[in-house]
Amino acid sequence: MRLNAVDNFMLNPIDTQKTVFNDLIGSARFTEFGKQYNFDNLSSIRDFKNAVPVSDYDDLKPYIQRILDGEQNVLWNTPITWFAKSSGTTSDKSKFIPVSKETLDETHYRAGKDVLGLYVRMYNDTKLFGGKCLTIGGSHQINQMNAESFYGDLSAVMLQNMPFIGQVMRSPDLKVALMDEWEEKIESIIDATLTENITYIAGVPTWTLVLLKRILEKTGKTDIREVWPNLELYIHGGVSFKPYHNQFRQLIPHDDMHYVETYNASEGFFAAQDTTNCEDGMLLFLNHGIYFEFMPMEEIGKQFPETLSLREVELDTNYALIISTNSGLWRYVLGDTIQFTSLNPYRIKVSGRIKHFINAFGEEVIIDNSDYAIAAASRITGAVVNDYTAAPVYMSGASNGAHEWIIEFEHLPVPLEEFVREMDAALQSVNSDYEAKRHKDIALRMPLAHNVAKGTFNAWLKSKGKLGGQNKVPRLSNERKFVEEILAFLGTVN
Repeated sequence: MRLNAVDNFMLNPIDTQKTVFNDLIGSARFTEFGKQYNFDNLSSIRDFKNAVPVSDYDDLKPYIQRILDGEQNVLWNTPITWFAKSSGTTSDKSKFIPVSKETLDETHYRAGKDVLGLYVRMYNDTKLFGGKCLTIGGSHQINQMNAESFYGDLSAVMLQNMPFIGQVMRSPDLKVALMDEWEEKIESIIDATLTENITYIAGVPTWTLVLLKRILEKTGKTDIREVWPNLELYIHGGVSFKPYHNQFRQLIPHDDMHYVETYNASEGFFAAQDTTNCEDGMLLFLNHGIYFEFMPMEEIGKQFPETLSLREVELDTNYALIISTNSGLWRYVLGDTIQFTSLNPYRIKVSGRIKHFINAFGEEVIIDNSDYAIAAASRITGAVVNDYTAAPVYMSGASNGAHEWIIEFEHLPVPLEEFVREMDAALQSVNSDYEAKRHKDIALRMPLAHNVAKGTFNAWLKSKGKLGGQNKVPRLSNERKFVEEILAFLGTVN
């Protein structure tokens, strides 16, 4: 049934998005936001773009605060009682993203069904539904700002509100899945699932790897299939999978182990892999309660930026993703940059973050570039990388610039300098601006790199009270804040 709907939006993408747009505007026309921007008299998408400004979280925060204080019908026309707490990075600022019943049902749960449906289409001999899904959720707690409002990581909000049939198909139970203390939680998940028939796993790669490695350590096994013989699928998202694929391959060394990439966030579920080739990109979900706009990179930072609709986008071009959702996020700048890998159907890949890049010398390095370079160097040298972060080293005196990398290896069988040479070469091969700046070391010399002990990044996150959940190490930064924080942290623990 759902695959028919997927096929329909693949065949009729423009009409589907127009229908979603009309439904959103119609639903919200009598909200405070809808009345402020005259939704009742908007007759076209062009009118909408002219009337409603592009917004980030800070722009919508006054409206969201009113909802947190108990007011309703502000941004959306149905009651908002749940909020997804998100920081996205290691920033101290927390975002409380409103989550309506429509967002749960028509966006997240619908997308989850579509992911499984697309998987069955790709692998029709699957035995997936003969077992359970191991989910690594976040945590939730009562929002004390209002007695009827609750917040937590998006995964926790979804688990708490999941229909009964979804609860039956997953493991561990809610009490374990929603534990706050991540280290204790990992042990409890293992105890609860070792004897279950786990056929697929869903979670971010970093914490999934921690869990799988601990399972092998605890059981004395060398292959996860010795613990869960029917495991066949890992559904991942949140960060690029490229730096992690080799580690999963070592833990689950089987050609019939499948990997499916998804693209979701606290604000919505946007896309998922629909072919067996991950390089094809992810199918953009067009009938899931979200209207999409795409901002060319040169428009970022303008007071009145131009945005494009689906029919106007081009392949292999970076766009900032702008969404309007069935929770009342209107023309919201998500913060991610995407590229289209196909226009028929519309498929995308996440190329980076608007604020997560290095362009100190005109090199324009984005996360897609750095992930590729790490993966290529790992493949050539046999190294296994757990995580990394990088920032510029600015020119001073007679010294030209460089990029400084902090890399946490699971395994490094070659000298660090050899890995860095391969990484630098791969980065030059995929980014001509970086290659030009590296030519004869004119603007950029060879990258500097620090090989830090296993567990360093998690220890740093823990020291900031941000271990687990959706908190991630920022891969790239155009300033030195994170690199210097981590180096200073290393100085306190060594």
